[in-house]
Amino acid sequence: MGRGIHSHQGFWVRLRAKGIRRAVAARVRTTALAAGAAAVCTWGMRAIWKGSLTFGLVNVPVKLYAATEDHDVALHQVHDADGGRIRYRRTCELCGEVVEFAHIDKAFDDGERTVVLSADDFAALPAERSREIEVVEFVPSEQVDPITFDRAYMLEPDSSSPKAYVLLRETLEQTDRTAIVRFSLRQKTRLAALRVRGDVLMLQTLLWADEVREAAFPALDQPVKITSKELELSASLVESFSSDFAPEEHVDDYQRELRVLIEAKLERGDAIDTAATFGEPAEAPQGGEVIDLMEALRASVERSRAARAAGS
Repeated sequence: MGRGIHSHQGFWVRLRAKGIRRAVAARVRTTALAAGAAAVCTWGMRAIWKGSLTFGLVNVPVKLYAATEDHDVALHQVHDADGGRIRYRRTCELCGEVVEFAHIDKAFDDGERTVVLSADDFAALPAERSREIEVVEFVPSEQVDPITFDRAYMLEPDSSSPKAYVLLRETLEQTDRTAIVRFSLRQKTRLAALRVRGDVLMLQTLLWADEVREAAFPALDQPVKITSKELELSASLVESFSSDFAPEEHVDDYQRELRVLIEAKLERGDAIDTAATFGEPAEAPQGGEVIDLMEALRASVERSRAARAAGS
């Protein structure tokens, strides 16, 4: 573990020596050390919202924190001939002039007509500035479809005593209910699910009903006959792969190899053979054949059993 940490620290130093911005280097170092971490550290985080969680006459002061972060390596575009940065300018298609951000309005296009919306138009709309997370209802947790999940946030108690916070948390756990709440964030009304994760109340923003697409696949309307033997073999295959989910065991191979590539280029210089870093990929089989479903299931079960027997 120590060796890996020193390796990443050296990587960061070399990035800085190469002239890459300090913020990018810090990001690479932080994400490399934090890759695979199961829990999110709260040190150094800044609350993005402060207010109260209310249900009935109960008022729970809270702070809101983003619960996730992007671990991708930050990259920018350059000219392949000389490495110069690529810059984009906001230009007007009518006059060709570069337009400052202060002079840019927004517009809606219905295909034939364009409606321009100025800053004054938006200011005339009823702004959502409430500092309350209002509980609308408590629903059975299984009724909240994960497809509606959007962004995840953590709630921290913001009072001298966390009693009301803990009371709500334990109530949700004991009743197996999820609180559906409404609140405003960045001038937009949000619908969210308030749930428990460990000792923390989580706020999971939800998509609105009209933002979820309906699945309509004609192939699924065709009758399909599944034999009991096929179902039995399929269930056996599922059982052979059964395990407890451990997120830390799953690694983003692309980002990991990207970091390896960056480090190799820094150590060897820019003019290197990229294939030497990743190795030669295995050749994909040419063509393909349609195999019997029963045979595929049977072969999968036997291979899984053999692998388990070899490992025991």
